[in-house]
Parts: sequence; C-alpha cells; structure tokens
Amino acid sequence: MSLQSVKDFFSNRQIDIDIIELPVSTATVALAAEAHGVEPGQIAKTLAFQLSDGRVALVVAKGDARIDNKKFKDALGKGKMLGLDAVAEITGHPVGGVCPFGLTSPLPVYLDVSLKIYEEVIPAAGSINSAVRISPEKMADITQAEWVDVCQSQ
Repeated sequence: MSLQSVKDFFSNRQIDIDIIELPVSTATVALAAEAHGVEPGQIAKTLAFQLSDGRVALVVAKGDARIDNKKFKDALGKGKMLGLDAVAEITGHPVGGVCPFGLTSPLPVYLDVSLKIYEEVIPAAGSINSAVRISPEKMADITQAEWVDVCQSQ
C-alpha cells in the first residue's frame, strides 16, 4: 500500500519520476548506498519527529548526517524522534521506506541544507526496496518543504 501511495502521489500531481524497485532491501542507508552504487551521503533519509508544539514533522537529510540537537532546537524547537510503530502509523510508510511522498496525512517537511551538495539524492519511495532519484530542489518543490540547517557540520 505504501509504495502505491507514492505512485499515486506522483501520478495525481502529474510528476514524471521513475520509481526504482530493487530485489534487495534498501532499508538502511548502508544497504541503499550499496544497492544504488552511491556514497551513503547521497541517500536522503527521512526522520520523523514529535515537536514540542505537538506537531509531527519530517526531516530529510543526507544519509550520513547526524542531527545537531542545538541546531534542531533553534530551527524547530524541541523534538523527539518517533518510535517505529508511530512512524509507520503516521506516515503510512514502513521504517526503511519512509519518505516525504504519499503520506497518510499532510505533514510539514523540512529538508536539511546538507542535501544541497548533491545534484541528485535518493530517498525511499514507500517500501524497503524502492526509491527515486531526484534533485534536492525538486524534492523541496513537490513536497512544499522548508530548508533548515539541523545537522552537524561534517
């Protein structure tokens, strides 16, 4: 169902993006990087947070980036990562396939500036073996994301 929701998201918006479905799991950054033949940073990981104001928000960052708690708090307020079950319930995607497309209900999406070093990034597409290749700018545009700086400098 989750992969289908991503397909429907693109179709309903007339967005021509090929969804890559692989015969192997890409559920972790390391597995995804190996399967797609890219460095781990080019994998766009999607993290779900419960913010102090009660909202749930998604943060998409480069695969090898780590959240900087001070930067996160400055940009978005206090936040706590959601557990596996909550992530799946709120996004409609299983952990390892979470992405900012085809969500169960609209959520604010934030893209970390760490993604801007790449012309193309590879976020999941709703399942643990699917993904898309997309420019960070196009991902920001189609998800109505806001750019933030919430990761540690590398």
